[in-house]
Amino acid sequence: MIRGIRGATTVDKNEGSEIVDRAYELMNGIVEENDLEARDVAQVMFSATSDINETFPAKALRKLEGWKYVPVMCMQEIEVPSGLERCIRVMVTVNTSKEPQEIKHVYHYEAVKLRPDLTEEGD
Repeated sequence: MIRGIRGATTVDKNEGSEIVDRAYELMNGIVEENDLEARDVAQVMFSATSDINETFPAKALRKLEGWKYVPVMCMQEIEVPSGLERCIRVMVTVNTSKEPQEIKHVYHYEAVKLRPDLTEEGD
């Protein structure tokens, strides 16, 4: 079965190193929480709000051991007036036998506000 794993994080500043570090932290959390192997991942799609443009969050994926051949893409998040600022979102498409409720979506920093129902704080 193909399933999506979602996640999001925020950065304090539009700085390349922080963008990559936070995106890596997010991806690492998704990998650990869901026991992922690169061979089971079909694609990874990152989006970022328009106030994040110093570098590509997708660069973080290349820091994960064994993920060299996983397709990855970045795009700009739509601008919503009440939307969360300096936010990076990710959708990881995986082949898994897990049921939807077994998937662990990961939200860090200010992004926990986006889906409190899917984070530990929202349990």
